[in-house]
Amino acid sequence: MRHAKKRLIVASLLATSLVAALAGCAPSTAGGSDGQNGELTIWTHNGGNTEELAAVQAIVDGYNSSQDETTVKLQAFPQASYNDSVIAAAASGKLPCIVDIDGPNVPNWAWAKYLTPLDLSVDLDENLPSTLGIWNGETYSVGYYDVALAMFARKSVLEANGIRQATIDQPWTQAEFDDALAKLKADGTWANPLDIGTGDVGEWYPYAFSPLLQSFGGDLIERDEYQSAEGVLNGPEALEWAEWMQSLATDGYIATKSGADSALDFQNNVTAIQYGGSWAAAQNSAALGDDLAVMPSVDLGEGTKIGGGSWQWGVTTGCANPEAAMDYLSYSLSPENIAAVAVATATIPATDAAAALVPGFEEGGDLAIFREFSANSAVLRPETPAYPFIATEFTKATQDIINGGDPQGTLDAAVKAIDANITSNGGYTQK
Repeated sequence: MRHAKKRLIVASLLATSLVAALAGCAPSTAGGSDGQNGELTIWTHNGGNTEELAAVQAIVDGYNSSQDETTVKLQAFPQASYNDSVIAAAASGKLPCIVDIDGPNVPNWAWAKYLTPLDLSVDLDENLPSTLGIWNGETYSVGYYDVALAMFARKSVLEANGIRQATIDQPWTQAEFDDALAKLKADGTWANPLDIGTGDVGEWYPYAFSPLLQSFGGDLIERDEYQSAEGVLNGPEALEWAEWMQSLATDGYIATKSGADSALDFQNNVTAIQYGGSWAAAQNSAALGDDLAVMPSVDLGEGTKIGGGSWQWGVTTGCANPEAAMDYLSYSLSPENIAAVAVATATIPATDAAAALVPGFEEGGDLAIFREFSANSAVLRPETPAYPFIATEFTKATQDIINGGDPQGTLDAAVKAIDANITSNGGYTQK
């Protein structure tokens, strides 16, 4: 889905400049002025996302009509300027009461004391784990939805080439996947039979490709103390991942820079298999009908892994009336509200109760498989304030590897940069 891809791009812009901004400014712990006089403000990046913005505005309107103590105002920013606006407000202590933020960046905001832990009247145990932003045991944000990665193919193409259709219980193994790609390449129909979105930018790389690394047994950073990437991003398992990723390009299975719209290329039979997000499911289904196969990601040795965590909502330390902000967020998390946003964005509803209200996501629905993918295989990007820097380094390293760079040397350089960043920030311990 176009909006989901934009979310990933904006997340990258936010991540890249957030670390630099936070490194040079002291945290703001005092309350601000927003929330006084019975009014509070919400900021969102959805200025360019018409459908999602309308759904959120409807929630705001419903809340304002439901009580007479607080008036909520929604302020939407064009995606290109949202990043700069939030960072400038954070640095000057003028954040609004509620902001949206991409899930993997929540620990950075919490570490910088720009977010306050949530205290809501709803049970967040009902949410998919990947829709919660948690750091140091505290929940700082909650989302209405998530997205999931999958393999899309034509059933007829798989059958014609003697390739088994993968299932949740029996995903493709690495050997099966490599064999399938070799068969499709030999067919001669596709110059590059697999599209993994190498032409995309920003957050897509850690979102889509670090789960493949994790399926090999590596990771972006050690997850006990989050103090070093040594041995996990450049160890034997990570090197195996890097060499495999590079082989996809050298064997001609993928393009080093794919087309601008992977889903459209798949629908037009430019590629045979699309590694993409659940947001592409509706368009792929409309184009292919019953011939569409929706399959889990490949098991590269340590189980199927996919990325988890999307845009979420948090209450800032700049809010003069956090109780009112928490009350609004609690109201917004009704099954009906979550379902309305999920319908508008073609995303996975965060709760079972909301999923039951969204056509296709109800139990047994044709989209329910994506909730299974998310529940069974989602791995959150590392819950550390260092994540934005890690994401940038991993993206650069992956691009270099795909384009022929030395795998071990590239990974070692990324580890050196990540560890230096963590050390220079005092281990990102609580300020």
